[in-house]
Amino acid sequence: MPNRRIKPVAPKAATQSHKGCGWLRIIGGAWRGRKIQVAETEHLRPTNERAREAIFNKLMHGEETLGVRLPGARVADLFAGTGALGLEALSRGAERAVFVEQDIAAGRALEQAIAVLGAEDRADVLIADATALPPVSSPFDIVFLDPPYGTDAIGRALTAALARNWIKPGGLVVAELETGAGPVLPQGYELLDRRRYGRAEIFFLRTTAAP
Repeated sequence: MPNRRIKPVAPKAATQSHKGCGWLRIIGGAWRGRKIQVAETEHLRPTNERAREAIFNKLMHGEETLGVRLPGARVADLFAGTGALGLEALSRGAERAVFVEQDIAAGRALEQAIAVLGAEDRADVLIADATALPPVSSPFDIVFLDPPYGTDAIGRALTAALARNWIKPGGLVVAELETGAGPVLPQGYELLDRRRYGRAEIFFLRTTAAP
């Protein structure tokens, strides 16, 4: 994938929902403590700091159980919103991140955050529906999925990620859902672990077959 901003795709599916601006704090790595201005729109729900810390502690120290190593990994942040997961991954040594967000205002704010951090050469923003991904030639090591609560988007996004080559064989998916809304996994995934943090439940999944 070229080192440039990816032009928006599926413009009919894009949404625009203005509410204002908020702040996101990066909690670890090279940008630890940095506060980044992000969009505040009706559907955005950044992963809380407690859950984020737990996710990345596991990613940094769980290579033997998860099968992937975060430093040097290529990651995709689907339903990116504020970009909390992808930015945290970059801060902690991920080689590259692609952020997929359907909301135009959120995508623009995310591009600005990436520029403020000086990470334009390591990140791209794709304005698109994460359940209808375009194909890519180089799959990712880790895919983050944080769809809106109360929707069935998780299953469709998992299917699209595998079918469109976004996740490599043996790759890791980290998905956040509302507690009690566990996903019905499409063929090609296995559950490695699940953890609950308040209202959020985090699922660690591994792909079991090539797309």
